[in-house]
Amino acid sequence: MASEDVKPSESAVTTIVNLAEEAKLAREGVKAPSYAILSVAKSLTAGGVAGGVSRTAVAPLERLKILLQVQNPHNIKYNGTIQGLKYIWKTEGFRGLFKGNGTNCARIIPNSAVKFFSYEQASKGILYLYQQQTGNEDAQLTPLLRLGAGACAGIIAMSATYPMDMVRGRLTVQTENSPYQYRGMFHALSTVLRQEGPRALYKGWLPSVIGVVPYVGLNFAVYESLKDWLIKSKAFGLVHDNELGVTTRLACGAAAGTIGQTVAYPLDVIRRRMQMIGWKDAASIVTGEGRSKAPIEYTGMVDAFRKTVRHEGIGALYKGLVPNSVKVVPSIALAFVTYEMVKDILGVEIRISD
Repeated sequence: MASEDVKPSESAVTTIVNLAEEAKLAREGVKAPSYAILSVAKSLTAGGVAGGVSRTAVAPLERLKILLQVQNPHNIKYNGTIQGLKYIWKTEGFRGLFKGNGTNCARIIPNSAVKFFSYEQASKGILYLYQQQTGNEDAQLTPLLRLGAGACAGIIAMSATYPMDMVRGRLTVQTENSPYQYRGMFHALSTVLRQEGPRALYKGWLPSVIGVVPYVGLNFAVYESLKDWLIKSKAFGLVHDNELGVTTRLACGAAAGTIGQTVAYPLDVIRRRMQMIGWKDAASIVTGEGRSKAPIEYTGMVDAFRKTVRHEGIGALYKGLVPNSVKVVPSIALAFVTYEMVKDILGVEIRISD
């Protein structure tokens, strides 16, 4: 009888345990995916807000950079950072300093979203393959592997949002004297599609993709590698409780941004110039030599490099580099501070480099 009494109780306990486990799995199965989606959405929101605020703060320098890149070499209007900003203020007023910024901010959120997701997936995939190859499950990403993951993320994000970047360049370049005016991002997109065809939305895509490899790749690689090196070596007494201060992180980000944009800058100049091909109403577009001063036509990236250097010299590949460099530090600083504030409000944990 005793044995018969034990069996039912054991069976009941087993049933209860099984039900508890099934309930736990059911809860995890339902809640884990939704929680992950919410977490990713919060992280992307934090990055998007930070990007929008930082880009808006340096919008005048961004616009001046693009104007310097594509201006007519026979009719110089913008002759430096200070003079260029004063000229824009005098001829177009306060709003002229922020022309094209709405489109720029509009592409930040989807760009950040795609870049974040792509970098995470690329990092996981590359790290998995690296661990399998080395046979070390504790192996971490090397600077070169970080460069590769960042490059993959940059290429995917650039390709996904390129049409918006293309029309942003045109909105930025047009002035009050332009014969034809784009009224906004969607008007510019529809007009380019109607007048120039779908392929026009991807003019300059190749140099953009090539340029994003060193730019985004170096941003990730330099920032994270420099930060890791400082923490491990405890150099210059900058590490406290195994953490870097805000000022040190900003310096790491500034170094990464400066190196990346300097290496990739000539490709950015060529990209902007190729984006202007086919737009006959640009007021300050690059023109060729001779009395006609007709806009230069490029057959491709290599041709654009060749004609730019031949007509204007090697220095033309770095037009606008100064205002672009000047904007790097405040842009990263504002992005970091804004990101931290939004992150605290939403309750998410994510690295500034992500």
